[in-house]
Amino acid sequence: RTGSYLDPPDKIGLASLTGSQMRAGGTTSMNAADFDEEAAFLAAQIGSRVGATSGGANMNCLTKDLDTCLDMFFDMLQYPAFDENRLALAKSQAIQGMERRNDATGSIEGREFARLMRGDAHFTTSRRTRASVEAITRDDLVAFHRRYYHPDNFLFAASGDVQADAILAELERRLAGWSGRAEPVPAIPVPDFTPEPGLYLVDKPDVNQGRVAIGHLGTTRDDPDRYKLLVMNDILGGGGFSARLLTRIRSDEGLAYSASSSFGVGIYYPGVFQAGFQSRSETVARATAIVLEEIERIRTEPVMEAELRNSIAYFVETFSRNFSSAASTAGLFASDEYTGRDPAYLAAYRDNIASVTADDVLDVAQRYLDPDALVILVVGNLEATLAGDPERPEYSLEEMRPGEGVRIPLPDPFTMEYP
Repeated sequence: RTGSYLDPPDKIGLASLTGSQMRAGGTTSMNAADFDEEAAFLAAQIGSRVGATSGGANMNCLTKDLDTCLDMFFDMLQYPAFDENRLALAKSQAIQGMERRNDATGSIEGREFARLMRGDAHFTTSRRTRASVEAITRDDLVAFHRRYYHPDNFLFAASGDVQADAILAELERRLAGWSGRAEPVPAIPVPDFTPEPGLYLVDKPDVNQGRVAIGHLGTTRDDPDRYKLLVMNDILGGGGFSARLLTRIRSDEGLAYSASSSFGVGIYYPGVFQAGFQSRSETVARATAIVLEEIERIRTEPVMEAELRNSIAYFVETFSRNFSSAASTAGLFASDEYTGRDPAYLAAYRDNIASVTADDVLDVAQRYLDPDALVILVVGNLEATLAGDPERPEYSLEEMRPGEGVRIPLPDPFTMEYP
């Protein structure tokens, strides 16, 4: 139970570096090179990471090597050495990576859409800077590890060629004598921000395609309308080649290679509804209009019976993939345990999906999709994009969202300061 949300404001990146360097930096009994060599010799996969709201470590090996690999795994968990040279290399690579922050429209779109949804004060939009990475020391990693890596804070999932009693005994033996800490882990902060609807523009003159994200806040995972929303979004844009957005924008109009939507259901706070595509600069406005039309259509017309039937069948028939292996089964139950979700929902999942009707889809579309709340973000060559298609002058981004739009400048990639 840890995560990058626990990064100190002046040392953004500490959690991530701690997670990666636990594996990369060796242990107090085996230096980094020897640890790498032994793992390779055993053909064992041993890893460690820290994400936004959780940390994770994994081990995968042949059963005959289980005892040796468990020793290495727990050595990494309890006694990481955080090799200074490996840490210096990781920090250098992180800083070098910052140089490319404004190169790809995809990464720009993801970063700026997150800011438009969550604001600048939430941990999900806090970015590493040169200064924050350079400020991180080995002592910081040691302190972070000491604070969050102990038995009271762990959840284990095991799967494969092992018996439950046997693997439990092996885990308990290695945890024995490793003291925990009673201090609770701080709660994950909820965003204190309301997105402002409008048209937002990021100029990238060196590209010939525009990338567009359209959306607003979604809901939470435990929302009783969750299953209806799954089906609604699948028909709108989540269902691949059978979804309305891809059918119209790619198949019917030939304006984009892909177009899709997702309706986010957050665990700790509402997720995000987002529709998007990438199209030639001159056809961005036309494709955007289609997305808005399809959002309005699913809010005003019942979906066709064939669409509903195909979507329900997809969810029901693919449900078993969650249990396709011992690893996926153990991982699913561990994830639900970690996030406090009652696994009883699994038993009723297919029935809940199968009970969704066309009226249900229309109802949730009307209540959860709000055209007046939409944020439209466009990243691309704005001169060409705003000029539009001379053969279809009726499509204009400014007319979809009256006004010239809010221009978002590209930040300095090393300081993340915006002009």
